[in-house]
Amino acid sequence: MQTVVILNPRAGRGKGAKARNDVVRGMKEAGFRFELAETTGPGHAGGLAHEAMTAGAERIVVAGGDGTIHEVANALLKAPRSDDGATAIPLGVIPLGTGNDFAKLLGVHRLPPGAAAARLAHARTDRFDAGRVQGEYFDNIFGVGFDVEVVRQANRIRRLRGVAVYLAAIYRTFATFEAPVLEVRSAEHAERGAMMMLAVTIGICGGGGFFICPAADPADGLLDVCLIRKVGLATFLKSVPRVMKGTHGALNEVAMYRSREVTIRSGDGSPLALQLDGELREPRVAEVTVGIEPRALRVMIA
Repeated sequence: MQTVVILNPRAGRGKGAKARNDVVRGMKEAGFRFELAETTGPGHAGGLAHEAMTAGAERIVVAGGDGTIHEVANALLKAPRSDDGATAIPLGVIPLGTGNDFAKLLGVHRLPPGAAAARLAHARTDRFDAGRVQGEYFDNIFGVGFDVEVVRQANRIRRLRGVAVYLAAIYRTFATFEAPVLEVRSAEHAERGAMMMLAVTIGICGGGGFFICPAADPADGLLDVCLIRKVGLATFLKSVPRVMKGTHGALNEVAMYRSREVTIRSGDGSPLALQLDGELREPRVAEVTVGIEPRALRVMIA
């Protein structure tokens, strides 16, 4: 066994199940010796990744979305590392999810399974940074505030696909959202006030098409931070297209910087709600510190 493909049949609102045969065909045509393992529910992908490592797999390819990648990346990062401090085996992706944000960093975004597998056959191996908060890793993006509620709304939407899910969720969220007061501290920047959101990223994009930190380098050893202060409806509506293009950094309501560690505290002491790679977390704490492990996640870049 050289490669294990972990396929999530529920990825992309059922797209994973429909693409199963295409994934198998694409891997065979690309010349991979592989085993296919399918997830049965939340948390299963991490267990399958652990089994693959124990069985001696040389690489894991996730056929799924950002949530499945998040689970597998955590399993790899929490396992014993190689001498260089990176995960023992690399992670590759065949994108089948709703947002596919991590795939944008790997050269396989928007590729159908066969084309993605063909590119993976000639991929180079590199090492990306990994963010860490509350004992959990994130490979692409961490958020507090507006984007957490967007994720919550997106999980309830069933009829849309792709970036349309997040656009609909954004407008639903804004109707009831109250910007929390947050205190943000790092060596480079400190601020307290009402904030729409605070995003801390490894990658460039979130929500399937929002280039929140468009200049982020996933292997520079630094977290990219985007802080958006409270804005009114008119400003919000005008700003959404700019975030999608990654041109929002010049707005007065936005602060962007890089750091190795960021602490976020709830202004009124209420528990923070978080999202890590689009996965909701409610740890019942009023303060969290986000750190980074430089070049810790070994990846396959097509």
